Amino acid sequence: MEEKSISTGSSKWRTKTLTTGAIIGALIGIGAAYLLVQKADREHGKLNMGTSEGIKLGMMVLGLLRQISQLHDAN
Repeated sequence: MEEKSISTGSSKWRTKTLTTGAIIGALIGIGAAYLLVQKADREHGKLNMGTSEGIKLGMMVLGLLRQISQLHDAN
């Protein structure tokens, strides 16, 4: 299978990549918010998310971003 090389002179691939990333990020954000709303509904309108859960979630997101940034280095 041939790999396509990305020309650094063209900005078309940058725009396409940023647009795709924005759409995927928005969909994931909406999905996460939906799951939190569903959890609050099950708990009678209260969402019990403490500081420790927020820190854990933030660390997981940072870990995911780090892995994404290292994808290019793996090739």
